[in-house]
Amino acid sequence: MKKTSVKIKKMDCPSEIKMIEGLMEKIDSKSKMEFDLESRKVIFYHNVEDQFILDSLKEISLPGELISSEVIADDAIPDIAPSVEAKTLKYLLAINFTMFIVEVIIGFYAESTGLLADGLDMLADSFVYSLSLYAVGKSITMKNRAAFLSGVMQISLGLLCLIEVGRKFYFGSEPLSNYMIVISLIALAANLFCLVLIHKHKDGEVHMKASWIFSANDVIVNTGVIVSGVLVYVLKSNIPDLIIGAIVSFVVIRGGVAIIRLSKPGSTP
Repeated sequence: MKKTSVKIKKMDCPSEIKMIEGLMEKIDSKSKMEFDLESRKVIFYHNVEDQFILDSLKEISLPGELISSEVIADDAIPDIAPSVEAKTLKYLLAINFTMFIVEVIIGFYAESTGLLADGLDMLADSFVYSLSLYAVGKSITMKNRAAFLSGVMQISLGLLCLIEVGRKFYFGSEPLSNYMIVISLIALAANLFCLVLIHKHKDGEVHMKASWIFSANDVIVNTGVIVSGVLVYVLKSNIPDLIIGAIVSFVVIRGGVAIIRLSKPGSTP
């Protein structure tokens, strides 16, 4: 195994990192890389010739300048994982899974389709962040696969939400508006905090873009549930709750479709 340091002057944003990762996966699937955007330097751990890497970088319009190269033992290769992404994803996972438990429990108690749907959406997000956390440091193929599975999961839970809306429309329900409003305000605050955490990663790799889409959708959903809670109180009807439940379901499904499209190689959000 070789350790090669290369200066890449045109590497100044996450999109170039994604291009380099995709390139190396094609020419050396067992390679690993350490990226330093500030100094625009990449350290490659690889089995192919140095010149082959330099020539390949030119082909994707990211010419590199060789800094150093040496042969190293396999056990000298560091365990590479973007710790900042991983730490952010762990926070997102903890927040969303906690809110899933709270919203589902209160949703059943308050007979609120909106809260139940939002709770299931939080569960979908928890799986998304788990998959994204798994994808950190993995190959671009694994990241795309994680995003694809996230999208399928999102669509499946969205369909379950629609079934629940139909069931309560047929059998009836008496949602408690005060619980809807209070819990949704708490969920809104949690999701706004999630957006703040992930904002700096939103233009990064596909698994982080997926996480951004889910969190942004959640803010919209929370606002809708708050509005429906107010309407339930004013109108003394369960219809606003059922409507927001259906809307949440479609938002969830649409988000899943967006993630699946994003997971296709060469796609953009």
